[in-house]
Amino acid sequence: MKKILLIIPFLLLIGFVIFKVFKKDYVSAEQLKVVTSYLASDELEGRETGSVGIEKAAGYIEAVFKKNNIKPYFETYRNHFKWGVVDGYNIVGYIEGNDPELKNEVVIIGAHYDHIGMAKKVGDDDIANGANDNASGTSAVLLMAQYFAAKKSNKRSIMVVLFSGEEEGLVGSNHLAKTLKEKNINLYTMLNFEMIGVPFKDRDYTAFITGYELSNMSDKINEYSGYKLTGMSKISKERELFKRSDNYFFYEAFKVPCQTISCSDLSNYDYYHHVDDEVDKLDFNHMADFVNKMIPAIKTICNTPTKEIKLNNE
Repeated sequence: MKKILLIIPFLLLIGFVIFKVFKKDYVSAEQLKVVTSYLASDELEGRETGSVGIEKAAGYIEAVFKKNNIKPYFETYRNHFKWGVVDGYNIVGYIEGNDPELKNEVVIIGAHYDHIGMAKKVGDDDIANGANDNASGTSAVLLMAQYFAAKKSNKRSIMVVLFSGEEEGLVGSNHLAKTLKEKNINLYTMLNFEMIGVPFKDRDYTAFITGYELSNMSDKINEYSGYKLTGMSKISKERELFKRSDNYFFYEAFKVPCQTISCSDLSNYDYYHHVDDEVDKLDFNHMADFVNKMIPAIKTICNTPTKEIKLNNE
């Protein structure tokens, strides 16, 4: 295994992410690589829920939130849950909307930041670093949150959630969905980002949306972005990936469009839950292109006068 050398100290990593000046694009491939490389480093030991490694990942995410003045939604950033005897926590930030009425409606952007820890040994390597699954999605959400926190252009409020316990059966997202339902939040939609680090080679879109047929989310994202950015994956439907990601329990609780956006339906990446799911397998130019097209779509989702993304049975 090629060990990732953490040449840049932790605080400089944070500083690099925060103070990079946006020019032509909203985010750069370099930014995404820096964040993903830390989250998928050997130091974090595969980010298993309840481990020392995931505590380091949580601290990193919290530091990004603090530097960007993203407030905690609860008393702290941590939304605690139990998985057996293990203590887990989602990290939840909040970017309040700037419209007196629409700010009461919430858009969730999320990704799971946990992974499986150790996996079957290959050579002398037994750390499942989880670069694509899901340091890639986590990095995208952090950089999108940075953008929205800086611009303060969102009329609706944005809840930024990094989930833990996903690999244990969506434990963290199940807990948070129930908690928010009890608080009776006005959830408009949820966009969950999962495994976005490698491109498809045989599709006319960049990413697929799980539960494609349930809503008009894909059509609206394409309309808002101006690109054929998303589409339907037959493989995703066959494998019921809609029910296997953190969007699912939000859909069950709120019955609004809550879907996962992904660039891997397990057909175009050979290292799912494998120790070779490493940063050197990812295409950061692809990731940057995807995120830069996704940000205008999310901006429009947050700013339309009415809720245009709807379930198809409405």
